Amino acid sequence: MKGAQQRICKVLSSMIEYGIKHLGDGMKRKALQTAAACLGIAVIALTFTSAKKSKNELKEPVKNKDGLIELTMWYGGTVSEAGEPPRNWLAYDIIRKKLGIELKLSMLPSSEHDRDAKLNAAAAAKQLPDIFTVNREPWLIMVKNGMVAEVDDMYEMMPNRTKIMFDKNSINYTTVKGHSYGFASPGSIPRNEGVVIRKDWLDRLGLSVPVTTEDFMNVMRAFTYNDPDGNGKDDTYGYGAFIELYTHQEGLGRRFEPIMGAFGVAGTWSMQKEHPGLNVLRPEFFDALTYVKQMVNEKVIDPNWIAYKKDDFRAAWKQGKFGIMREQNAALAAESNYKPFDKNFPDGEWIVINPPKGPKGECSTGCFIQGYRITAVSKNAIKDGKKEAIARLFEWMSSDEGYYLLGWGVEGVNYVKDEHGVPVVDGIPDPKKGFSKATMQPLTQLRAYVFYNGPVELYSRYPTYITEFSHKKMSALDVLNQMDKLPYTPAVGSDAMPTPNADLKRFLEQGVLEFITGKRDFNRNEWNKWVSEFEKVGGKKWNKEGLDYAKKNNLLY
Repeated sequence: MKGAQQRICKVLSSMIEYGIKHLGDGMKRKALQTAAACLGIAVIALTFTSAKKSKNELKEPVKNKDGLIELTMWYGGTVSEAGEPPRNWLAYDIIRKKLGIELKLSMLPSSEHDRDAKLNAAAAAKQLPDIFTVNREPWLIMVKNGMVAEVDDMYEMMPNRTKIMFDKNSINYTTVKGHSYGFASPGSIPRNEGVVIRKDWLDRLGLSVPVTTEDFMNVMRAFTYNDPDGNGKDDTYGYGAFIELYTHQEGLGRRFEPIMGAFGVAGTWSMQKEHPGLNVLRPEFFDALTYVKQMVNEKVIDPNWIAYKKDDFRAAWKQGKFGIMREQNAALAAESNYKPFDKNFPDGEWIVINPPKGPKGECSTGCFIQGYRITAVSKNAIKDGKKEAIARLFEWMSSDEGYYLLGWGVEGVNYVKDEHGVPVVDGIPDPKKGFSKATMQPLTQLRAYVFYNGPVELYSRYPTYITEFSHKKMSALDVLNQMDKLPYTPAVGSDAMPTPNADLKRFLEQGVLEFITGKRDFNRNEWNKWVSEFEKVGGKKWNKEGLDYAKKNNLLY
């Protein structure tokens, strides 16, 4: 027993002994019963309190001979062939002196298969490192087997990193049965496309920016039939598109997503718990196709949308063929991409607008996916009392010092900052030590753990410039920032869902296209017949496989 328990038991034992010696039989019996009851209650209460205390208190981490907490981290290298950071890496020294941590890094295999195998073997042997980057499927198995720690309270322990790196969607990505089991940091830019419209055409025709699907249809008609460019020719259309299909964007594909989104059916899959499954099976899909069919029938869409490839589509808008489209930020506004349009139409202007709002108020640029990178903490690390040290390390990584050091190297050696604070190699003393040089890559192997597609990173990719012909100030980054704020439909993980076989895929894509182009009669009855046939030839099975996968992988929201 612990000290407190021993002292109370000693007092109660004395009471019992006194009762035996000095009290009569009746009083003795009552005193003994009371003392025994008190003794039992005291022992139970103290035992419970002791257990509760030991559960809630963090174990003090063991420190090495230098007084440092050792943390092991298996990471995904940015340039795996370049090798590990050198032993004299400045970051190691800072992490030791400022954080009291001895960081031991080990690069994971670049092959996804080999990486999974290494981590699965470590999990089976109960020898996972303190911190490790892991793919979603093996991570889920580790969570189920109790190998990964809950990190819910760690977000508050690293407020700056949490603010920069994690949002509701990323936390949901690592949440299983109400608890977060890892940190999902951002990969590629997910919301870099949007609906854009020719503002100069709107101004010429005295029109306002459209809001609803009805507004969009009216503007598309005007752009098609009211000579918006003023050249006196019947050579313009309201909407431009081409068929651009992806696993998570089936049917008519990405360029029609703003239309589908107005009816709540953007993307191949609905990932919402209220109505999960293939969007093509939902009644609203028919409503969305009805709208697209109207665009085709009224000839307000460039008729070449069926034949266009991506390059054709982009050549067409640069030649002034249509006035509304969904486009990517750099494809629209990067200097080399915008130049042909600027030359042809120096008075022309594209602006980013919200996608159309449908009859039920739904509005979406389309579905977006996020290539999250999961960094997990082993349960053993928490048991060893390392939680606070791990949070301290991650918070430092997202400080200015950690961000620039891990992302670009040493200022004045590997980079200098330009007038915008962007790291550049122009002006460093020894050009051979520039952060972009192959020999310097080991110094920035952890940059994926600090980069978040932030302004500094993006500014270097999308510089501001003055257009050659119209002399406008342009920036693809400004366009990106506008597009990122547009409404999108979350579909994280939908790109990893089960895919249809070739015959079923062809049945879906060909069927939708035939309805829109008039090769099939398009009405509710004929559509329902086609959906029934789609389910029979494999659609029902595909839908079930997708639902099972989404539930198993916690993808529904």
